[in-house]
Amino acid sequence: MGVIEDVYEDLDTDVAFEEFEAAVHDKVEQMGGLADEETAAMLIAHELKDEEVSGIADIDPGMGEAKFLARVVGIGELRTFERDSDGDEDDEADEGRVVNVEVADETGQLRISFWDRMAQSVVDGEIEVGDVLRIKGRPQDGYNGVEVSVDQAEIDEDAAVDVQVQDTYHVEDLSLGLSDVNLRGRVLSTDTVRTFDRDDGSEGRVANLTLGDETGRVRVTLWDERADRATELDPETSVEVVDGYVRERDGDLELHVGSRGAVEEIDEEIRYDPETTDIDDLELGETADIAGGVIETDPKRTFDRDDGSEGQVRNVRIKDETGDIRVALWGEKADLDIELADYVAVTDAEIQEGWQDDLEASAGWRSTVTVTDPPADAPGADAGAAASSDSGAGTETETATGNTGLDSFGDGDTDDASGGGGGGTAVAAEAESESVTFTGTVVQAGDPVVLDDGTETRSVDTDANLRLGEEVTVRGHLRDGRIDADEVH
Repeated sequence: MGVIEDVYEDLDTDVAFEEFEAAVHDKVEQMGGLADEETAAMLIAHELKDEEVSGIADIDPGMGEAKFLARVVGIGELRTFERDSDGDEDDEADEGRVVNVEVADETGQLRISFWDRMAQSVVDGEIEVGDVLRIKGRPQDGYNGVEVSVDQAEIDEDAAVDVQVQDTYHVEDLSLGLSDVNLRGRVLSTDTVRTFDRDDGSEGRVANLTLGDETGRVRVTLWDERADRATELDPETSVEVVDGYVRERDGDLELHVGSRGAVEEIDEEIRYDPETTDIDDLELGETADIAGGVIETDPKRTFDRDDGSEGQVRNVRIKDETGDIRVALWGEKADLDIELADYVAVTDAEIQEGWQDDLEASAGWRSTVTVTDPPADAPGADAGAAASSDSGAGTETETATGNTGLDSFGDGDTDDASGGGGGGTAVAAEAESESVTFTGTVVQAGDPVVLDDGTETRSVDTDANLRLGEEVTVRGHLRDGRIDADEVH
């Protein structure tokens, strides 16, 4: 046996020996006698090993060519495009065709592209979801990471790739590049439809909603004719996304719905219980999920942005069993119907430095804000009473004839004013009779005045002419989260 045969025998390759031998002879000739047959054979073997990858995770855009085995987990739509002509004005531009296919193995998942005749064969059903393919193609950087442009692909009925093809996904199952995704979830938030201009001059439409299930949550982007679903669905509705596809934005996975997909209401109770961070454990600069009872609400305020547009924000304060924090609701979230005694869950809140070095949670475009039922381990009536008492610095309660806390967190329906029942109406009725004294710094002058004592803020209805930064003491009755001031000093 010759040296070429010896090197070939050590290779694990599907390249025929005759092709390997011819490549060795070509290499000897290219190097002009600088390499003998053994050296050339070793060089060709090294090149072949570079092409053969042990898994999708090893594929790199720098490879000239890659060969790998993978299972088909999703097949996209056939897309056509016009190729440029050869310059002859009489020639019509050629029509190109491409189909993107999602494949996976035990190490990862990526997109492969079939062009022209091969694309048509995919559309004709020669390749189906679940097939195992032997693929040879050219890796390159794509929109969502590494993609492979297919040169050759064939079904291998004897090969096994241990990848589960799912009919229905949970949020925790999503990964970049997945397509044909069906996912059931609970609507956590929605927004309005936005329009934009495409490069071809047409107008596009897009809207977002956020879904949650027992494994997590995901932002859903709805395109064009599907965008209206965001305005048609109410929070807490159970829906199923059909034929979605997974993309990435700012490091987070999103589920997109285009012309093939749909978002349909379903008659199924889907639980979403976010794992929240205790308010007392929040740290400056982190992004966190928090939840608690509403102990204070401020009116919505509008302001002018640098670009001339108008923005809006509303502050509420929520409390859990460890502490309380002010939450700034920006944009459309400022219009949410949030009242005293509601239980609110806020996801993806940015923890920032607030007034007088106090922490503040900012609920921006990435956040969801949901008014929901408190979990079973939420603070009870005693915690609610503590939540709504004016215990901050410079604050004292002169009279309090009952529990003014978040009675809706209690388990009973007792009529006792100091008990845990009664809900939001009882809370409001008790708040009507509460006389308070509050000392703080003016952080908003106008209607209403907003005071901050370093621990909490209070909105004050008063005709007094107050200046920003002025420290004042007000006395009056607490109604619907505001102090109706009788005295201002």
